[in-house]
Amino acid sequence: MTMKKNMSIGVAQMDCTVGDVTANLNKIERYAKLAAGMGADLVVYPECCTTGYFLGDRMADLVEPPDGPTATRIGEIAKENGLHMAVGSYTRDGNLMRNSQLLHGPDGKQIAVYHKAHLFAAEREVCTPGDEPCIADTALGKIGMTICYDLVFPEYARSLVDGGADFLINSTHWFNDLYQRDVWGWEGSVTESMARTRALENVTYVAMAARVGEETLGPEIVFDALGHSCVAAPSGKLLASLPKGEGLGIAHIGLTDEDEAKWKAVATYHEDRRPALYAKATA
Repeated sequence: MTMKKNMSIGVAQMDCTVGDVTANLNKIERYAKLAAGMGADLVVYPECCTTGYFLGDRMADLVEPPDGPTATRIGEIAKENGLHMAVGSYTRDGNLMRNSQLLHGPDGKQIAVYHKAHLFAAEREVCTPGDEPCIADTALGKIGMTICYDLVFPEYARSLVDGGADFLINSTHWFNDLYQRDVWGWEGSVTESMARTRALENVTYVAMAARVGEETLGPEIVFDALGHSCVAAPSGKLLASLPKGEGLGIAHIGLTDEDEAKWKAVATYHEDRRPALYAKATA
């Protein structure tokens, strides 16, 4: 199917209480109610927002199967509010730990579970990467599902669009420390620009929900979540943006077929590619 016309996408930018699933689900529910009241059709939530990201020794006690109690509650929230919801959560896949994104429909049923394909740094020590891209067929269109670091790889985002995705979503927990920020300038404006670029180069919409707040890893290491949740149009234009703090951004997508056709007539990026030329660089 093609992407639904005249719909609204929400990105929930939230802090998490590390290890407190109930508190985090309560906050997820509050944003769902707010989004429903604002007419949203889909809400995207941050990466691992049901538990927090740096769990350490608590991982084994907090991680559930993708159809466990946490997922069941997410489905109930989706149904109560008539929403599609994409929520980042650690899951257990047999004996494997996964960094996952759970997608539920407005009927409460789970539509898809995506396991993060590109693991970052220490994630590789505790999680197993997913081996299957996920393009979920929904009433809103086909959704290309990604998590955080996946968005750094342009060929992966392109493959989802080439595979039929009508738009892309990203649940993320971009973070930095003082060195990364002050020496290299790794901050939220950069990650927001990346989402805009993925939208532009693929002539698609990208909805990225990021976390805010701090988490610690040891007594001296503090990571700041970068925020800058956003929804970007196929031109890279920001339709919603949350630079700082907790909140909900809503983007209404209501361009006419004529408007989209005009932009795509200019943005002929797919047609202008020269794969044979690019292959020469690695030959």
